[in-house]
Amino acid sequence: MAAYDLEEQEQLATIRAWWDKWGNLITTVVLALALAVVAWRGWSWYSARKVGEASVVYNVLLKAAGQHDMQKVREASSMLAEKYGGTAYGELSALLAAKAQMESGDQASAKMKLEWAADKAGDPFVRDLARLRLAALLIDEKAYDAALKQLSVKPAAAFAPRYADLRGDLLVAQGKPAEAKQAYKEALDALSQDPQGGRQMQGLVELKLDALGGI
Repeated sequence: MAAYDLEEQEQLATIRAWWDKWGNLITTVVLALALAVVAWRGWSWYSARKVGEASVVYNVLLKAAGQHDMQKVREASSMLAEKYGGTAYGELSALLAAKAQMESGDQASAKMKLEWAADKAGDPFVRDLARLRLAALLIDEKAYDAALKQLSVKPAAAFAPRYADLRGDLLVAQGKPAEAKQAYKEALDALSQDPQGGRQMQGLVELKLDALGGI
């Protein structure tokens, strides 16, 4: 029994020595992990709450746009951009508000929304679509250099045909038929990657190309 007590005491002494050496580090690591878990759960709750709030405001924006209530469109879209700009609802609201404002004839406000989305949106899809719509608006204003700048950014493959097609329209407006033909050919090449999905657009691009003398 005495031998067992002595062995147990030696084990306890070894454990104490090990803890004296590593105990503070282990406590710090465990505490850091616990704080990280708490912080992550807190952030998840906060993010979920923000998204929930943003969805409510976005629904207000949807209703206002459908009713052509431009005052509410401006208020809701501004709130989404300022308070919930980092959410998907905040980014999509810029596109929706810009569309409603264009339809109401308020091009200046639409341009501001599209510029914000083209520059600030985190979703590449939203950025590409915002640049495309902004370029179309700038072409209408005959701001060709600014429009070309938007269309010079390489988009996702799904947007490539539309970017090239609109660039062709821009070059036609500038009186550059040879360069326009090249842009339309690029659009057709991109459309050939998805012949079924782009069949209708392909016909329109071919008509534009034929109007310039074909290939």
